[in-house]
Amino acid sequence: MAEQKHNEHLLELACPVEGGDFIHAGEVASKIKKVLKEIGVSQEVVRRTAIATYEAEMNVVCYARRGKFYLTITPDCLKIVVQDEGQGIEDIELAMKEGYSTASPQIREMGFGAGMGLPNIKKNVDQLQITSVVGEGTRLEMDIFTRC
Repeated sequence: MAEQKHNEHLLELACPVEGGDFIHAGEVASKIKKVLKEIGVSQEVVRRTAIATYEAEMNVVCYARRGKFYLTITPDCLKIVVQDEGQGIEDIELAMKEGYSTASPQIREMGFGAGMGLPNIKKNVDQLQITSVVGEGTRLEMDIFTRC
């Protein structure tokens, strides 16, 4: 279950995701979208965040054993960190290319694994940092600026 902390200028949210749980896939992204709408974040930032978090969540579901999403909201920025325990990414540069995928045939049969997840994340965030250790997991750090 998600944990929320509030203070005057900050909201923090932590949500777990289980790998292989296609039944609940997308629930974390939906929860984040709902929270952002409730606190009055602009529609454009909500849209970009929803796309990035959904793609990141599907990557955890498809490729990791488990993961956790951390969302921190300040007046200037949404910081989303996704840390998973999974297979890791061997070649991050290659994984960032549209259409590149390591999805299994089963994942492709379900309609996922088209190789657009990381490219879609990059298109919808202002800053993206990916670190990964093969056999251990991947960490995405995404920033979406809410003020110019």
